[in-house]
Amino acid sequence: MCGILGVVATSPVNQLLYDGLQVLQHRGQDAAGIATSEGGRFHMHKGSGLVRDVFRTRNMRNLEGNWGIGHVRYPTAGSAYNAAEAQPFYVNSPFGLLLAHNGNLTNSEALKREMFLADLRHINTNSDSEVLLNVLAHELQAAANGLKLDEEAVFRAVAGVHRRCRGAYAAVVMIAGYGLLAFRDPYGIRPLVVGRNDTAQGTEWMVASESVALDVLGFKLLRDVAPGEAILVDTAGNFRSRQCAERTVEAPCMFEFVYLARPDSIIDGVSVYESRVKMGEFLADKLKRTLPHATIDVVIPIPDSSRPSAMEMAHKLGLPYREGFVKNRYIGRTFIMPGQATRRKSVRQKLNTIPQEFRGKNVLLVDDSIVRGTTSKEIVNMAREAGAAKVYLASAAPPVRYANVYGIDMPTRGELIASDRDEAQICAEIGADGLIYQDLSDLKAAVRAVNPAISLFETSCFDGHYITGDITAEYLSGVENQRGEGQPAGTSQTDDPEDGQLDLNLVTHNDH
Repeated sequence: MCGILGVVATSPVNQLLYDGLQVLQHRGQDAAGIATSEGGRFHMHKGSGLVRDVFRTRNMRNLEGNWGIGHVRYPTAGSAYNAAEAQPFYVNSPFGLLLAHNGNLTNSEALKREMFLADLRHINTNSDSEVLLNVLAHELQAAANGLKLDEEAVFRAVAGVHRRCRGAYAAVVMIAGYGLLAFRDPYGIRPLVVGRNDTAQGTEWMVASESVALDVLGFKLLRDVAPGEAILVDTAGNFRSRQCAERTVEAPCMFEFVYLARPDSIIDGVSVYESRVKMGEFLADKLKRTLPHATIDVVIPIPDSSRPSAMEMAHKLGLPYREGFVKNRYIGRTFIMPGQATRRKSVRQKLNTIPQEFRGKNVLLVDDSIVRGTTSKEIVNMAREAGAAKVYLASAAPPVRYANVYGIDMPTRGELIASDRDEAQICAEIGADGLIYQDLSDLKAAVRAVNPAISLFETSCFDGHYITGDITAEYLSGVENQRGEGQPAGTSQTDDPEDGQLDLNLVTHNDH
């Protein structure tokens, strides 16, 4: 999960990109980067940390130009601690390209070997995003008529990317001297939307991971980028789009609706907020069926993603809804922290109880999902320490039993509390008096209730079915072996705010 943004405007875009990335900060806290273009020169600044920490005034001044791209990174492939893997990535051949990517390629190792042996391209990091960039660069070189690039060549190149790349990817690309390219994988696993803003100077265009970025920046949401589709906006603001995949299947990632996306976003025609309200409705019905004799005094959400579901549960059950936890908004989302020790330590720093909402009461805590179980166990303990008589827990998502390979940090089954436990065992492990999970069929029904046109979802972490059809047991074993938690030996934190940041002015030639 990362956040990407691309803009072609009629005035400087550095502030637009900065503000847009702050709105998408929930999608990645590990690194941030912005690239812009003025004439024949790319300007880029990127580094480890939050958007507010990576960019200073002097960096922003250097980001000149009326079009550009931005990225916030949450690592799933490569190293969580390698500043060199902050995006965008740059390659100067054949045309000068900068790329920012959300997702995860499942055949990146095979592509690396293929490019080294056949394409004569060298990959310098462990990031699959650099692989995607080099595949695109090679396909552009093959599709172009000599040094002349046109929209036909660009769309042919994206078609070549779709033929070669597997997995999940939504990408924004700057092509030197030409314009902004955006495309989405043929399954539409990771989200991408497009919007426009009509000004006196002309039409401005934006693509982003979530519609909330368009809303905040004054752009009107047009639609989602379709699975397999490519969007091309030249530097003059001319908009083109084309379906570039031979076969497409719309199967958005279910975890976007459960947890990843902001509630004020619209993804694939689905209001994230409305879908979460519906999840609460279905979950209330299940609680009535499975825990009919449970005496519950109050419903309390575990902030923030679960609030809509908790509110609807309370309404359906006829119970008071209360805020029992106060969140420290200066602590990052624990789910996307790059280390189990860091994650455990951060739970109590992030949440604190309001004792009077727990004291002597039977409480129903509602969370969006239970992944590793460490956070849930800690929160149940906090509720008991605050004086709760009984603690029930409801998850708006089904049990997470399988690894996710499409860009979410669920790399190994061994980390997942539900991988080898049934619901009774999970309940005992986290110390709750009762536990209910959403049924997968109800979760799908909740999202379809908002947009009935969606027939398929990517739900592999719940059911083990990988929509792209190329994931083998050997592949999953390889992922588990490659991924290790904790900071690599030899790395250290410094007090230098510029540590690990890259500020590049990349010269390109506008002669093709």
